[in-house]
Amino acid sequence: MYLSLPLQSANARSMTVMVITSDGTTLPTPCTVSVPKQGRCKDLIQAVSGACLLKNGEKILVAEIRGHLIYRLLEDPLILLSTIKDDDHLVAYKLPKTSKDSIYLQLIHRCEEQEFSNINDSVVWKPYGAPLVASISRDDVITRGDIRTIVRRMLSRMMRYKKLQPSSLKPVLAHKETRNSEASMGSSMSDSSSEEGQTFETDITAGLPLHLIDENNAFVDLSTEEDKTINLPLSLTSVQIFIDWSQEDLEKYATYFLETLPEVLKYGSAPKKARSEPLSLYACLEAFLREEPLVPEDMWYCPRCKEQRQASKKLDLWRLPEVLVIHLKRFSYSRSNKHKLETFVNFPIHDFDLTNYVANKHSSQRQLYELYALSNHYGSMASGHYTAHIKLLEENRWYNFDDSHISPINEEDVKSAAAYVLFYRKVKGEDASVTNGA
Repeated sequence: MYLSLPLQSANARSMTVMVITSDGTTLPTPCTVSVPKQGRCKDLIQAVSGACLLKNGEKILVAEIRGHLIYRLLEDPLILLSTIKDDDHLVAYKLPKTSKDSIYLQLIHRCEEQEFSNINDSVVWKPYGAPLVASISRDDVITRGDIRTIVRRMLSRMMRYKKLQPSSLKPVLAHKETRNSEASMGSSMSDSSSEEGQTFETDITAGLPLHLIDENNAFVDLSTEEDKTINLPLSLTSVQIFIDWSQEDLEKYATYFLETLPEVLKYGSAPKKARSEPLSLYACLEAFLREEPLVPEDMWYCPRCKEQRQASKKLDLWRLPEVLVIHLKRFSYSRSNKHKLETFVNFPIHDFDLTNYVANKHSSQRQLYELYALSNHYGSMASGHYTAHIKLLEENRWYNFDDSHISPINEEDVKSAAAYVLFYRKVKGEDASVTNGA
């Protein structure tokens, strides 16, 4: 029997996202998680939620960023992760969880850029950095001042420290109530107290040009008439707010945290610990036997309901042969690249016990195997060299076969990251006691 086993790294995929909080409590932070290679967006959200210790009242919104804009929101939990390429850029926004119908506010950064032409030179505003996102309820009455408060909260962590002058502070009554919880959280982050017991609120967005497009497709300047209500487009799930950064304003904020987003996977950048940890042959076998959902392109035709249905597949071992050949799938192929996996697999030489992996439980005999030969592959996808280690059973000794050169080898040196094909023979009842006693 011949088994072709996937390595764990072939079943799992490492993905890096930039985690950004909507309340400005922490700076943007890259987060790398491991997800099933054939997994879905829900697997990524679950992994990121665990990695950043998501609270009960919070949720993760994943977005794909292209050209400094949100290309798509990955809200559907069934989106296949295979649609996300290794060189894509993802942001995971940490937002408050609410039972109300919400609308997302996308804060798009723009900066000045000089354009030169034969006719004249001009200054244009182009997208810059990664967008920030906050959520508000559709049922709330939102004013221009509320939007500024939300933006102030999102930017508060990136503001460079500067000593405030008394003239830049405006007194606010301590018992002042804001229109919604979003504004309340935002104002509390930039408040300071005076000796007279008054609360002083500093508007760190003062002077920053903020604009949005309302439901009438009208251009709204948010820097004036704070108490004026905004009519948000009810038909949309997101509204874009533009903030135009001058060079003077950029010096006041550490926006460089938003400038460079990590790629989903930069090949060769996996942590050294993850690359060096050995992988058990049992883990490879369990991955081979694990139930796997089929992608929509491989839907199964149900003869009972006469429809194409999404299904899953699972393989089982019913009975085992006298000689078992195991192929380790070291060559990995994807849409964007192909490479050889150099993962070290810790495979048993003696007492390879497959008893618990056989679906047919009628036999009470233990299914033990011992290694008697293996083939090694050295090199890459383009070129390589094969060698073999073979055990002469009569001598109970291992030999290395390298082209025409044959030399003895110690048993402990048989294992290496070059192991490619393993050959096992079933241990008989009388041989098992000898093997165990060796």
